Amino acid sequence: MSGGGDFERAYVTGDTPWDSGVPSAELIRVLDAESLPGNTVLEFGCGRGTNAIEFARRGYRVTAVDLVDIAVKRTREKARRAGMKIDFRVGDLTNMDLGRPYDVLFDRGVYHGIRTRDLSRFLRTLDRVSHRGTRWLCLAGNAKEPSENGPPVVPEHEFRAELSPLFKVLEVREFHFTLDPAEFRPLAWSILMERR
Repeated sequence: MSGGGDFERAYVTGDTPWDSGVPSAELIRVLDAESLPGNTVLEFGCGRGTNAIEFARRGYRVTAVDLVDIAVKRTREKARRAGMKIDFRVGDLTNMDLGRPYDVLFDRGVYHGIRTRDLSRFLRTLDRVSHRGTRWLCLAGNAKEPSENGPPVVPEHEFRAELSPLFKVLEVREFHFTLDPAEFRPLAWSILMERR
């Protein structure tokens, strides 16, 4: 997966607008609705671990992976200070052993970026880390509102076509990403799916 160097530089310089420092409001909504049943979670693209820590606070056993070593090092310390035990890993999620099939998958901005670079390897990874009934909450940029400074975007018909061989779509909602700076809130998709 390419792009690791760009993300590494962003974490070194602190230019990480995707990191608001608070758990995703959309993730909180779905968790509060009890729509992510099970015990084990795999978060890909965990960044500074804010959402992984939220899962752990709610009693999930969490494995979280990110491509950027410096982000994961800082995240391990943040989780330790919060008293949360999380299995953080560094690497290319499409080219590493992530262990068990998980009950829940979560990503805030991985699918919308990787889909144009290496969708087939990403789908193979999803196949390996999920089982029938696994729920996946995917938060992705919405093509109805592309922005020069915003995240990559995907049209609804494309994510349905790309992901439907493995996952049944349970719910699609539009929401706005919370970013830093807070006044920039690009339109996004919240896609809740279940493994076929």
